[in-house]
Amino acid sequence: MIPIRADGAVVEPVSVAELRAYLRLDSDDGGTEDGLLQALITAARASLEIEARRVLVPGRYRIALDAWPANGRLTLPLSPLVALVRAGLSDAKGVTELAAGLVRLGPDPIEAPGLLIDPTVPDPAGRTILIEVAAGFGGDGPPLPAPLRLAILRLAAARYEHRGDEPDAARTDAADLAAPFRRMRL
Repeated sequence: MIPIRADGAVVEPVSVAELRAYLRLDSDDGGTEDGLLQALITAARASLEIEARRVLVPGRYRIALDAWPANGRLTLPLSPLVALVRAGLSDAKGVTELAAGLVRLGPDPIEAPGLLIDPTVPDPAGRTILIEVAAGFGGDGPPLPAPLRLAILRLAAARYEHRGDEPDAARTDAADLAAPFRRMRL
């Protein structure tokens, strides 16, 4: 099961203007490096998402399954889990939405994100189970913790200052800032 991002463009948690201020860059240059700064912000955020195993920007994700989990719990690799957008069964004729309450968020959507499946949920019987969830910090979810926001700024700034000079010098610092928020796997 691999969640697929279902919505469009991502709004980064740090703006180019904020990174410019953090780097103490003049705003008189006409924004000639704004494309680079935006790319560095995106790369820093993506690196920290991998490091923390958390979704740092809000988004909708689709999941397709062949069968319901036997234990009635579907653990998802998306944290924080914000909402169940929809759940249904798909076949050649279209998608049949499931009744409300048959699939719902688990009790701890941040530390143990998952869905609880009611035992009365219909058997897919050859149909594909489609689930769409909202996940991530910001938007309708919890605000991005300040240390993670700072980690994005520091990692983007280090990559700006050391373009091609050396290995990723800020990786350790960013990893240290992300460590308290990292989801552990058993």
